[in-house]
Amino acid sequence: MRRIRLWLVVFIVCLVLSGLTAFPLVHELRWTQGLLRSTPLGDWFPGLTGWIDRVREGLDATDAKYPFVLYGTDWLAFAHLVIAVAFYGPYRDPVRNIWVIEFGMIACAGIIPLALICGPVRGIPLWWSVIDMSFGVFGVIPLYVVRRKIKELEALTAGDGRPLPGPRSARPAGSW
Repeated sequence: MRRIRLWLVVFIVCLVLSGLTAFPLVHELRWTQGLLRSTPLGDWFPGLTGWIDRVREGLDATDAKYPFVLYGTDWLAFAHLVIAVAFYGPYRDPVRNIWVIEFGMIACAGIIPLALICGPVRGIPLWWSVIDMSFGVFGVIPLYVVRRKIKELEALTAGDGRPLPGPRSARPAGSW
């Protein structure tokens, strides 16, 4: 149970951080552009520097003339926060709420076709789409571990988190 909860806390924290960073996009891009221009990183990654410059120009123009468009990224941020809250269910009762973990795994898998289809349609460089897809790949890892641990917990219990009668229930809590 402790390992399940630890992995879930890590996943929830990452979702929350991802959501919170979607609110201040204009400021984050200014900071990133400044970092790239004031350090050797900009010379080492000219493609990234050019892309950040282009995205910043687009966001600045959008923010100046059509700030309501950025409201969409506010909703994106909110969605991350709401999804993070959903993972409290498995934290509280993993066996009963394993479906949330499986839903998360499906969502992680869905990132890949979304990036491969929508990226080119929106003019996103392939290397940036690969970065986006990595969120799905790295996101599914803790969820897979949690799912496996939940299945182990389910096998050690009556399917509802209560220990089975017999020798297994004599183990000290957290000894698995």
